[in-house]
Amino acid sequence: MKLILAVVQDQDSNRLSQALMENNFRSTKLASTGGFLRAGNTTFMIGTDDIRVDKALQVIKDSCKSRDQLVAPVSPMGGNADSYVPYPVEVQVGGATVFVLPVENFMQF
Repeated sequence: MKLILAVVQDQDSNRLSQALMENNFRSTKLASTGGFLRAGNTTFMIGTDDIRVDKALQVIKDSCKSRDQLVAPVSPMGGNADSYVPYPVEVQVGGATVFVLPVENFMQF
């Protein structure tokens, strides 16, 4: 058994949740915040059998798209002001960051 942790952008959250249900994956959604952009994310915890991991990863890949977005950088508080860029920067956001972990034991009460 494996535990899949998928951190996705909030814009992809509903699409992924629906796709997981359609493919008979049970998941738990947690609100989370990214450290780089300080933007809202959703973390999905998905427990599945080893043989279904590839299918779950494909569902995540199909549901979570990366896109370009203009972001205003956060001013450095006490940091090095020499590297601070005072104008919006285009960065790639979205997609998914996924961790697949082995599960030693699973119990449901």
